[in-house]
Amino acid sequence: MSFAASVLTLYPEMFPGALGLSLAGRALEAGTWSLEAIQIRDFATDRHRTVDDTPAGGGAGMVMRADVLAKAIDHASPPGDPRPRLLMSPRGKPLMQARVRELAAGPGAVILCGRFEGVDQRLIEARGLEEVSIGDFILSGGEPAALVLLDAVVRLLPGVMGNAVSGEEESFENGLLEHPHYTRPQEFEGRQIPEVLISGNHKKIAQWRRAEAEKLTRERRPDLLAAAHPLAK
Repeated sequence: MSFAASVLTLYPEMFPGALGLSLAGRALEAGTWSLEAIQIRDFATDRHRTVDDTPAGGGAGMVMRADVLAKAIDHASPPGDPRPRLLMSPRGKPLMQARVRELAAGPGAVILCGRFEGVDQRLIEARGLEEVSIGDFILSGGEPAALVLLDAVVRLLPGVMGNAVSGEEESFENGLLEHPHYTRPQEFEGRQIPEVLISGNHKKIAQWRRAEAEKLTRERRPDLLAAAHPLAK
């Protein structure tokens, strides 16, 4: 069974976007995964196809209506659908590689792309939405975040990457950032490829890569080391 993604959005024309190219695009054409972009406005009941209203209690902006979104979600994910329901939201739990792997191992996902000030909390609770964030910053909508999430997931589907080992040696897979990479030419603007990498000694190469990964992680993402070793001083 292929990975099936259903995206609920006010801008279905944004999909597949970059997901229609390169590895993800070829996998989409091959049927390794499928993508359905659903227009939320199709489930509005008034002639203006209204999907939002003013926030209860006052305040700036508009809030996406629970009744309209519920109809859209129920259409995309009827009873018995095993796929998780995700809401792309800056207040969500940060997306980590471990969660990406869990999603890639599953049947797919139903992804709601928020807009305006957010989504009525009652909808989130009533439909069991898992709020997901791709970083501590604000986008104009959840569509770019959904594209990022799907790209991260699709590349891990069986057969998408030419070399499965590539996915096992990347940043975050072992709790560290990835080590530096080099290729020909041997010399570039006076800079040489590290000798150990052309030594043919695979044990020393592995040790060098591990040490460099730890060094980069310590310099750039000490939080990853702290998470892996909470008692370390």
